[in-house]
Amino acid sequence: MTKKQNKNRLAIHMAIALVCGLVTGSLFLMLRENLLAGGNADLWATINKILFQDISAEGATDAIGIFYILGQLFLNSMQLVIVPMVFTSIALAMCRISDTKTLGRLSYKTIAGFLATSFFALILAGVVGLFANKLGVFNVSIDNITAQTGTTGSNPLLILVKAIPNNIASVFTTNGSILSIVFLAVITGLSINHLGDQISILKKLLEDVNKIITVFLTFLITKFGPFAIFVLLTRTFAIYGVEHLKPALAYVITVIVTLLVFLTVGYALFILIATRLNPMPFVKKIGKVAMFGFSTSSSAATLPLNTKTTTEELGVNEEVASFILPLGMTINMNGTAIMQVIAAIFIASSAGYDVTFGSISLIAILALIASIGTPAAPGAGAVILFTVLSGMGYQNDAALLAYSLILAINRPVEMLVTALNVVGDSATAVVVAKSENCLNEEAYFQEIK
Repeated sequence: MTKKQNKNRLAIHMAIALVCGLVTGSLFLMLRENLLAGGNADLWATINKILFQDISAEGATDAIGIFYILGQLFLNSMQLVIVPMVFTSIALAMCRISDTKTLGRLSYKTIAGFLATSFFALILAGVVGLFANKLGVFNVSIDNITAQTGTTGSNPLLILVKAIPNNIASVFTTNGSILSIVFLAVITGLSINHLGDQISILKKLLEDVNKIITVFLTFLITKFGPFAIFVLLTRTFAIYGVEHLKPALAYVITVIVTLLVFLTVGYALFILIATRLNPMPFVKKIGKVAMFGFSTSSSAATLPLNTKTTTEELGVNEEVASFILPLGMTINMNGTAIMQVIAAIFIASSAGYDVTFGSISLIAILALIASIGTPAAPGAGAVILFTVLSGMGYQNDAALLAYSLILAINRPVEMLVTALNVVGDSATAVVVAKSENCLNEEAYFQEIK
């Protein structure tokens, strides 16, 4: 079987897994609601313990959680190599770019691309949020929800301070310090580049580690990716109750529509305007990356497939992709920023705060800064949202109740947010590669048969 047929086969399997996961999860969701409404809560509790229960949760010592275990095994396998993958790929990208002017130009264009898409994403979110607020869509009654304080509020600018670590060992032992990993990788790669032939063993070691990671992740995605999509989607929808959905239906619909508009139209326009290329090949080929990001709700877990698709199918030079995509996974969070802006406006409106053009502008700035420091892991965006709320002073009891509601129902929204984030990284890579005359347009336009 050819490589092209393998790509097509993987995309088809992922699409099938996506549909099967949505259908099966929805059936379990309906079963849950029917059992609870019919007074058979014990039966659902048994089913949940066997199939879906988070066995790490307090009081779950007797649970089996088959779907939880299978999903976590896959996600853990993907996240196992996040730190070495990001470090080696960016360091090697720095090594391979011998011209410092090219490196500087590449960095400038990448950041400009990220900021351009983020700017328009935030404008869209602000306009939609303001419009929804003016219509009274977000004026809802939130009852019977236990308030929680979330994370400790902090100054969003601390993200910039923490980007340069004071302890190398601590950075390499956690997936939550990716921005620091990027910094270390950049200075390591630039130093190796400057020293040239004086450094050979370390460069060869980085190349060997990168090859091992590539082989491991390719095997994991092609053999277990579709199955993991089915398991993760089924469990997400099966444990997702509707008891909190009604008071937040306006928020959910508003943010999902906004995300879908930017995902389907925004990036296509970005490709068209910035490269003058037909965006349809990009839309068709990036679909499976969006599906994988949607299913795993993790930008980090999606990075290997995104890299493979961007280089092999969209024709982006490997050096450009290995620099932009890991960096984008860290700081290019358009979907997260959109979600946080609309969520903050929803919370402010529900809690009785005045929502003005000025406050929305400040929310957008805080959301942009906070999203840069959002870990590329499931559910992180809703947790970091508390930083935005703290910065705005939205911390009365009603705001905490509304925030608790967001945490309770935000997982499906976060799944779409991740799809938006990863597609944005690839779109920027295509634009930058085109501007640097290192985009293989034959591969870009080539149909996957």
